[in-house]
Amino acid sequence: MNLDDFGNLIERPDGGVRRDAEERRERLIVPPGALGRLDELGDWLSAAQSAVPVKPVEQPRVVLFAGDHGVAGLGVSARPAGTTRDLVRSVLDGESPVAVLARRFGVPVRVVDMAVDCDQEELPEDVVRHRVRRGSGRIDIEDALTAEEAEQAVRAGMAVADEEADSGTDLVVLGDLSVGGTTVAGALIAALCGTDASVVTGRGGAGIDDLAWMRKCAAIRDALRRARPVLGDQLELLAATGGADVAAMTGFLLQCAVRRTPVILDGVVSAACALVAQRVAFRAPDWWLAGQASGEPGQAKALDRMALNPLLDHGVTVGEGTGALLALPLVQAAASLAAELPERPDTGPDGTPQEPELD
Repeated sequence: MNLDDFGNLIERPDGGVRRDAEERRERLIVPPGALGRLDELGDWLSAAQSAVPVKPVEQPRVVLFAGDHGVAGLGVSARPAGTTRDLVRSVLDGESPVAVLARRFGVPVRVVDMAVDCDQEELPEDVVRHRVRRGSGRIDIEDALTAEEAEQAVRAGMAVADEEADSGTDLVVLGDLSVGGTTVAGALIAALCGTDASVVTGRGGAGIDDLAWMRKCAAIRDALRRARPVLGDQLELLAATGGADVAAMTGFLLQCAVRRTPVILDGVVSAACALVAQRVAFRAPDWWLAGQASGEPGQAKALDRMALNPLLDHGVTVGEGTGALLALPLVQAAASLAAELPERPDTGPDGTPQEPELD
């Protein structure tokens, strides 16, 4: 598998369409800039859709990739190692924050098990059908995946992106369900940004005490020693210090860009996957929005590297795509305003002033 092919396959959103959208916005009854960042979002959506006026976002979907990480056994998370299954069941049973919000917003949720540490029979067939393995390796001392598993996971993520595009999904809210995932994300971000472990080590979605933070920082430091020698090959990097869910999310993001499907990123895990994908194809981030600032230092580092500015900053740390889903109504509002606000009566279709009619 040659990930470099994505560099040729991914194009930027249509710049000409974006200019047309900006010109149309200047003719609307609301003065340019009066709607703040909503103006920018409307223009971005127009370019992504190649449509002026922008089309409404009518078929969004939440996609959550799930997996356990061996590094969680070091006590780097507030949740016990190997309990991602409980997170998955909570979403499927409609009892998690993202499930509650998705139900309120009328957005379907899809869970993709890539490496949950449980018997496959414990979860529905449509959830487990892409699974690569049961749990991922402990990245501080061993590879998370074999080379074959890393490729399988990336291809699985690409297949999920194709399935969503083919089914009519017009925007994806991307999140993860994992225990130990923020540690893996921190290692990837530190490696790709060339920084130290302490700079990217946060408290995780459930929050950890100082001792757990120090264990987490040490695990990221040790994983960094294994990541740096393979920085030139992103597939090797995902195998060494990623995980099946992380590799799948990376493939998903790349293929979404190929299929021109916009994506809202959630927290530090999706930001880490996006950073890996950016190293593969530098134009890919033009298809993504940062839904929220999670407070994780690694996420801030990754988003800064990709020049992505979060839409929201409400201190939501629960993960599971919750913060990104909260940003969805804002994106939908931007589309509605850009499409439905009327133009000023003193301009014609081409934006030029209309001459008064003479008797």
